[in-house]
Amino acid sequence: MTTTEDTTYRPTTRRLGDTGPTVTSPGLGAMSLAGVYGPTDDAESVRALHAFLDAGSTLIDTGDFYGAGHSELLIGRALAERSREDAVLSVKFGATLEPGGMPTGFDARPERVATSLAYSLRRLGTDHVDIYRPARLDPDVPIEETVGAIQEQVEAGYVRHIGLSEVGPETLRRAAALAPISDLQIEYSLLSREIEGNGILATCRELGIGVTAYGVLAKGLVAGRTGGARENFPRFQGENLERNRALLEQVQGIAAAHGASMAQLAIAWVAARGEDIVPLVGARRPDQVTSMLESGAVHLEAEDLARIDAALPVGAAHGERYPAAFMAQLDSEH
Repeated sequence: MTTTEDTTYRPTTRRLGDTGPTVTSPGLGAMSLAGVYGPTDDAESVRALHAFLDAGSTLIDTGDFYGAGHSELLIGRALAERSREDAVLSVKFGATLEPGGMPTGFDARPERVATSLAYSLRRLGTDHVDIYRPARLDPDVPIEETVGAIQEQVEAGYVRHIGLSEVGPETLRRAAALAPISDLQIEYSLLSREIEGNGILATCRELGIGVTAYGVLAKGLVAGRTGGARENFPRFQGENLERNRALLEQVQGIAAAHGASMAQLAIAWVAARGEDIVPLVGARRPDQVTSMLESGAVHLEAEDLARIDAALPVGAAHGERYPAAFMAQLDSEH
């Protein structure tokens, strides 16, 4: 095991699937910019975006429902000061909200696609997005109809690639039979390894679809963050929280041996799962961006990976990754 690391960040590139864009790893998840996990400062959020792009990193993932469009507005502010080609923009749509910001469901009807895209393009200040994807499978709309509507926007030049999020093997196959799919966005972390055992990762690899992994820090649990909105998630509740903390403590020594934080270890582990996987990590301050990017200098050896597998096998986490009502909405869980 290497005990000293070169912490100089050098962007590494990976291609999202056989047909998707080439991006740097890790990518930046923009949900936290909208204040989902705590108060934010808009000016500092824009500085964080610039810090990410200034480092030569490219992939920024957002959703039109993050802060009811606020995340997109911040990204638009940052991009207005630089070349559009600096960024690869991945955008989710389809989640419906009440005025207070709480999610109420999903709407991925074909007629929704063009309208949602129009608003996103305006907020982002661009004439195209690089990847466009439904946030979830709409149970009332065949995936072929949603993907077909996005494909029309590809042909019109407003979208470069089609992605999916939180869908299972059958939906992946049906979508890929209709149009090229660049990547599947799905939760994957030290505590969320379900895609290894339920056929999703294998299906992606069979079909040449990349994976953009969100929740890499287990919604902050890996970094020791609790409280706030996290208390709604089963893994942060009661005995589940204590048991999950105990699981993570088993690999803290690996992080220390590499001179890395637990968060950096978690990011490096996801990146090490395959060249077809790109971790997405949320950051809302420049220092968080720096720490995230420095994970690229953590090189895990085979011995490290074997120890992590033994300590945190598939299914080891205590509690579901979402509340029951949200789990029922995930095609990836059925």
